[in-house]
Amino acid sequence: MELSRRDFLKLGGAASLGGITMLGLPAPKVEAKSTGNVAETENGVLYDVSKCVGCRACQNACKSWNGLPPDSSGFDNIYDNPSQLSSKTFTVVKAKEFEFNGEKRLFFTKYQCMHCNVPACANACLVNAFTKTAEGPVLYDEKRCLGCRYCMAACPFGVPAYEWDTPLPWVRKCTFCADRQSQGMAPACVSACPAGALKFGKRTDLIAEARQRIAADPVNYVNHIYGEKERGGTSWMYLSPVPFTQLGFPEMSEEPVTVDVERAMGLVLPVLFGVAATMSGIYLAVQRRAKAMPGPGKEKQ
Repeated sequence: MELSRRDFLKLGGAASLGGITMLGLPAPKVEAKSTGNVAETENGVLYDVSKCVGCRACQNACKSWNGLPPDSSGFDNIYDNPSQLSSKTFTVVKAKEFEFNGEKRLFFTKYQCMHCNVPACANACLVNAFTKTAEGPVLYDEKRCLGCRYCMAACPFGVPAYEWDTPLPWVRKCTFCADRQSQGMAPACVSACPAGALKFGKRTDLIAEARQRIAADPVNYVNHIYGEKERGGTSWMYLSPVPFTQLGFPEMSEEPVTVDVERAMGLVLPVLFGVAATMSGIYLAVQRRAKAMPGPGKEKQ
């Protein structure tokens, strides 16, 4: 059995992440790492599932603006491919078919970092590598990152991705186009949408508009703004004609995800060292076994 260095690192990383998650850390509330009054100053995006046509212009615009490799997998994977966000794809559009108003209909849904008002990734990070800004984006500073990936375990939406295939790997995720916002521009995905499914603005204004849309057309909208209150609220919010669970959105409480960072600091490093030692032992044992086994053209002794 051959075990490459990359496979070994993947196994070690997964085991470390699993070990940290299984520690069952308590969750006393801590304040979000943010500046200013987020409720009053935060920008947001309202995504209307009923308006999306599934063209993926948003996905391509995101890749272009962020210098990510283009999507060459074709349009068909929008339906069946279960893969979603990765270190090279900050946003994806997926399709699901449902019975709606007596007929089958395709509904498209865009996924990306939700940019939580009280970000679990920031509260879980041991070195303040994540920061929630007053304008809305949750930003990541790779210069501070230790690579522990505790943010990945903490995120309730499963967003942060790790660069497994990079010599110097970091965590990657949607930036909410903070650089564009600083220049007075909307996020690239919003600007590229030809169907009006995405609207950028102040979060409070978008919530008010979402409520108006629901009140004006209660037959074609469920009475729920996803992201308004889930896990303390998010910068990205959704309207939908069908229940959000059918679209793959997890049911969330209104309580933010919080972590006892001081206790985590005391527990994470021992876990990492312990897992590293265990994985090293496994790796050496596998290599010894591989050398002892007869290969092609060799006779058994």
